[in-house]
Amino acid sequence: MATEGQKVVLITGCSSGIGMAIAVRLARDENKRYYVIATMRDLKRKDKLVEAAGDAYGRTLSLLSLDVCSDESVKQCVDSVKDRHIDILINNAGVGLVGPVEGLSMEDMTKVFETNFYGAVRMIKEVMPDMKRRRSGHIIVISSVMGLQGVAFNDVYSASKFAIEGFCESLAVQLLKFNVTMSMIEPGPVHTEFEMRMIEDVSKKEFAGTDAETLHHFRTCYLTGAVNIFQVLGQTPKDIAKVTKKVIESPHPPFRNLTNPLYTPIVAMKYADDTGSLSVHTFYHMLYNLGGVMNVSVSLMKCLSCGCIRKRTISPI
Repeated sequence: MATEGQKVVLITGCSSGIGMAIAVRLARDENKRYYVIATMRDLKRKDKLVEAAGDAYGRTLSLLSLDVCSDESVKQCVDSVKDRHIDILINNAGVGLVGPVEGLSMEDMTKVFETNFYGAVRMIKEVMPDMKRRRSGHIIVISSVMGLQGVAFNDVYSASKFAIEGFCESLAVQLLKFNVTMSMIEPGPVHTEFEMRMIEDVSKKEFAGTDAETLHHFRTCYLTGAVNIFQVLGQTPKDIAKVTKKVIESPHPPFRNLTNPLYTPIVAMKYADDTGSLSVHTFYHMLYNLGGVMNVSVSLMKCLSCGCIRKRTISPI
């Protein structure tokens, strides 16, 4: 149970990866400013978190079962918190989906939105009224740079992140009136078991219904470089946790927070051209014409950072 002066932090999706890293970093805060309620669907998967938390477990960190895809589970979880008092809500639970869209089932697409969008909305709807009544609170969503810039063969995942970005941007305006802050954390590639397992799984899929040319592009132009991109450009869950803690402790938390500065120019490129052609054509050439996504990604970002690429240099497809 939280002691006087501690902020109660509820985090979703803490069995591994980013959620676990954030939970451990906050729970092990040297000044013990946070009482962390780490949640996951299956508490049988708690061992890695408990081990990482060390002596913080049972003191500044506790566990609760939570399925963000269930209205009943969400309510039961929040009701079990003393006085339903949550100072900081961190929506981290998420799932990925990669592949040619014609080879993906509608069921799989729906699951992505059910977790990444509606799961976060469920949590916000449950916690927000109490924050508004207290006129105090901070809602954080672990989004993605793909919620700002679409990436080929990540169509559905990107769409789910665009959706939550739009939802939160709209809501942030209203919440200011109640002294409640909304912040988005927007990582690029992150080294997690979740990401590596997903890439391994999709490399074995047949994607029935996909034409041979598209499947070839997916496997040779995109998938072969994906692992290398994570290795070269990727951050660790601890990096994301560090940024998240910094946002929490900021006197004026920003709404958008890109965690990887290498992706700043890519987002800037999109907003520099209101027609959208610059970013679309750049990514087209990067994927299909310039030797594969891996070899070009780093050099492209360096060029963007130093201003080497200008709108006039990108010819139409």
